Amino acid sequence: MSKSVVTVLGGGSFGTVIANIIANNGYLVKLWVRSEDLVSEINNDQLNNYYLPDYKLNKSILATSSMADAVSDTGLVFLAVPSSSFRSVAEEVIEFAAPDVPLISTTKGIEERSFQLMSQILLEIDPRARVGVLSGPNLAKEIARNQYSGTVIASDDKVVRSMVMDVLKSEFFRVYANDDMYGVELGGSLKNIYAVIAGIASELGMGHNTNSLIVTRGLAEMARFGRELGADPMTFLGLSGVGDLVVTCSSPMSRNYRFGSLLGRGLSYRQAEDSVGQVVEGINTLKVVFERAEKLNIHMPLAEGLFHIVFNGEIVESIIPSLMSGEHAMDVEFAASKLKEL
Repeated sequence: MSKSVVTVLGGGSFGTVIANIIANNGYLVKLWVRSEDLVSEINNDQLNNYYLPDYKLNKSILATSSMADAVSDTGLVFLAVPSSSFRSVAEEVIEFAAPDVPLISTTKGIEERSFQLMSQILLEIDPRARVGVLSGPNLAKEIARNQYSGTVIASDDKVVRSMVMDVLKSEFFRVYANDDMYGVELGGSLKNIYAVIAGIASELGMGHNTNSLIVTRGLAEMARFGRELGADPMTFLGLSGVGDLVVTCSSPMSRNYRFGSLLGRGLSYRQAEDSVGQVVEGINTLKVVFERAEKLNIHMPLAEGLFHIVFNGEIVESIIPSLMSGEHAMDVEFAASKLKEL
């Protein structure tokens, strides 16, 4: 195993941009992608024009479609693939990689059939695996333009956190550490729901006041849900929670926000998904979160309203009224509950 070799699995926009950061830091990067055409484009032209047009890649990135080649003789593996294919990819990784190689998920989603986060899938497949998660307000196109950005690496393993901080450090990209892996991962998954809602609201002509209402009440729902599932609600006040939420609820570069805008224009769920042309994790997450919240009696009126729009055909104009009439009256409920305990 070579500590000077790092593997990134997934040639989407985020996988490509972190591969380039790592290569610029002097590492040989193996970038695994499924398409042989993309392998050729990256290796011959140092480009990935489908996801990041005209973004020149470091020549130390070696693309491959072979999982065995990608994860053999590597010191660190990042998994940047959609949640729907995460388990199958993870099984391949663990089959071919050395047993002590840290595995870092960058995927923001929840597996539908098991309600497991990606870190939990990794540990289910291999309970001895050294696991971490990377999450934050990380729009790949902005990172590619060297705009100042930050992210969070969460892991129970201090060495894993240190390794990730070392390979990803750059003048423009700051990596912070956290030991609440569950909370960080939940924040990255849940915020996609509210980005869809923000996109709908924008298309309906709602202003900044409405957007701030969606962000703050969305944050309350995220923390409420996370606490019930064992996360520290304070984690949601960091980059992987409110930081990521603010970005995805305000930027058309977010595919979840764009998906919501298309719903707001009157497109159906399937039409909007086809128009975005990429995986919309917020919709995958919405279904499992709504079902779990209903089962545990967790109050999430925004998520519930979006669920009825997407899956039950309710009109998009109902989303904001459902918030205004159905939300708790308390503003900062966790702070208030602590005061009552004193």
